[in-house]
Amino acid sequence: MTDSSLFNIHGRLVRLQYPAVMGILNLSQNSFYKGSRNPDMESLEARLDQYIEEGVDIIDVGATSTRPGSPLQDAETELQRLLPVFSMIKKKAGNTLISIDTMNAETANILLQEGADLVNDVSAGDRDPLMLETVAKFNVPFIAMHMRGIPETMMNEENLRYENVVSEIIQYFARKKREFLSLGIHQLVVDPGYGFSKNLDQNYEVLKNLNLFQILDCPILVGLSRKSMITKLLGITPDEALYGTMSLHSLALLKGADILRVHDVKFAKDTIKINHKWIEVNAKVSL
Repeated sequence: MTDSSLFNIHGRLVRLQYPAVMGILNLSQNSFYKGSRNPDMESLEARLDQYIEEGVDIIDVGATSTRPGSPLQDAETELQRLLPVFSMIKKKAGNTLISIDTMNAETANILLQEGADLVNDVSAGDRDPLMLETVAKFNVPFIAMHMRGIPETMMNEENLRYENVVSEIIQYFARKKREFLSLGIHQLVVDPGYGFSKNLDQNYEVLKNLNLFQILDCPILVGLSRKSMITKLLGITPDEALYGTMSLHSLALLKGADILRVHDVKFAKDTIKINHKWIEVNAKVSL
């Protein structure tokens, strides 16, 4: 885990202190976690206000569900959901960073023009051939996630076959980083993609070895919140997975995670505070 990153966002230097919390602001009604759905403007504003009050560092706004089996949405559908509310989100967010969660370059292009600060693409630029060009044009941070296939196919058997899941994902990001740098994308955040083309054991193997991703010399984002690696193991629903989420966040922080992508900002902040105290005490010399 690094202490911070200095990002150049629309010509403005922004220092993001780690560990940071990214709050999920969901405009899709097909999310795997019903508690994250915002069926109307009132509930969307209430969730946004809560995130800001609880000290969220990044707001991740998306209009497409990426749960296993979900169909892809085109840019027109995403923008129909995003544009009517984005000015409200931007105004309320103030200096809080806003990330656009999309695989569509057109969506990213328009929302970056409207003032979004980062792009979060679960396909790492593979879905839309214009995405990387768009990110390079705006010179904003790019969050690239590891996934084989697309959400509709990512859990197919052929996408779950690895010789060494950790090594293969790190090699994937090493190749991607070289590609991004050649295109002028210099501000990269990597996301190992928990729950995306990985089975239960593979998810935990990646978490166990998360510290190895530091060799990439990029901030590491983890999306563990209420995921199937909790619910399947414990036989519970996403609604019941808060405590399991906090447990995984603690482990991820100890393994070097820089950014937690979450549904529950306050509980993530509390977990970080406990992690800080643990590190502080362990740094002291015992007699």
